[in-house]
Amino acid sequence: MKQNIKILIIEDDDGSREALLILLKASGFTVKGCSSGKDGLDFLAGEPFDIVISDLFLPDMNGIDILSRVKQDSPRTEVILVTGHGSAETAVQAMKKGAYDYITKPLNIDELRIIIDKAVEKGQLVSENVYLKKQLREKYEFANIIGNSQAMQQLFSRMQRIIKTDSTVLILGESGTGKELVAKAIHFNGNRKDKPFIAVNCSAIPENLLESELFGHAKGAFTGAVKEKVGKFEAANYGTIFLDEIGTLPMHLQTKLLRVLQEQEVERVGSNKQIKLDVRVVSATNVNLEEEVARGNFREDLFYRLNVIPVQIPPLRERVEDILPLTKHFLEKNCRAMQRPIMHLDKEALEALEAYPWNGNVRELENIMERIVALTESDVITLRDLPANIAKNYIEGSHSTSVTPAGIDMVQAINEIEKRMITEALQLSGGVKARAAVMLSINRTTLVEKMRRLGMQL
Repeated sequence: MKQNIKILIIEDDDGSREALLILLKASGFTVKGCSSGKDGLDFLAGEPFDIVISDLFLPDMNGIDILSRVKQDSPRTEVILVTGHGSAETAVQAMKKGAYDYITKPLNIDELRIIIDKAVEKGQLVSENVYLKKQLREKYEFANIIGNSQAMQQLFSRMQRIIKTDSTVLILGESGTGKELVAKAIHFNGNRKDKPFIAVNCSAIPENLLESELFGHAKGAFTGAVKEKVGKFEAANYGTIFLDEIGTLPMHLQTKLLRVLQEQEVERVGSNKQIKLDVRVVSATNVNLEEEVARGNFREDLFYRLNVIPVQIPPLRERVEDILPLTKHFLEKNCRAMQRPIMHLDKEALEALEAYPWNGNVRELENIMERIVALTESDVITLRDLPANIAKNYIEGSHSTSVTPAGIDMVQAINEIEKRMITEALQLSGGVKARAAVMLSINRTTLVEKMRRLGMQL
């Protein structure tokens, strides 16, 4: 609404000032006026204005000086300078100092209205952009990444140190553990938080398009390149680029990416022009890149460039104590979205969730909670409300050590018990195998051998 837009007119000519006050008030704006630069700055110090319209030559002050003070004290206030003695040099100086526009007398009121409307639109877009960035920062604060387990607390501690640097980060973890969420948290809590965050899923883009997508292309570089294209690296300049599923990158693009990281410059497809960059690179993978290097599928020198600071996200099955807070969070989120009372788990349902291996990790848990909120009528979630595979796993697991007439796979049952006990000991010891071995009253070498035999991550 125009009446919410406040305009200050600084004009020493009484007739011109009064005419502008009348015309702009008639157009629906809230307007105040004064005759000197000092009075204008006093007004600005006392209350906020969206737009300042100032004469360039005032008895006590130059309009350029007023412009500088306004931009220093209130950067979002737009300034329009007016003069009866226009020159190209003065106009250029005004625009360099941050003036929204520069117009000459006699004023064309229709032209001025158009300029004001555009300045208002720009101010609203800037405010919306600031608000959205604030929302993003709040969304990706570390406190919004849920995890009370020791493994997650260690991850948070590592991230707190990472955000103080511009170092390249490699995020490791199974699918569904939240690698992109961690990447965004690193960006939106770091020095580049007000700059772009560009995410690229390297496995989701066809190989023949991936080079152009990452590095851009020149007009005519190939059939269909009817105009030049800015690549994701350029779009992320001064910010962060997140390369998800980096392990799927084709070998010829690995070579080009290595050069980009080494030289901090990019060359568009079909061009020989080097474009300098200042980009933080955060990549992620769910495969073991060291094994891929050994197989010849991934460049060793690129691996070391990407793996400056590794961040390992533990799978959900290794941080069972996080299942309850995550479940509560997803239930509350979906209940609010579906406008129903907050739902709760009974004891048996919680035990079933904690006993499930969660191969899909946090993403699988989130999807299941959404499904339960949508389909369950009661506000209390029982074992019957859980997916059949989760309930079956719990029921079978509860009796897995009981011998029945049908018999039992004793070796498998013992293996499962050992695996569970080792996992719990490692969680309690913070991943230190020597401490876990003491808890289990076995030697460390015996523990390592059992983990290897059971297929557990060493």
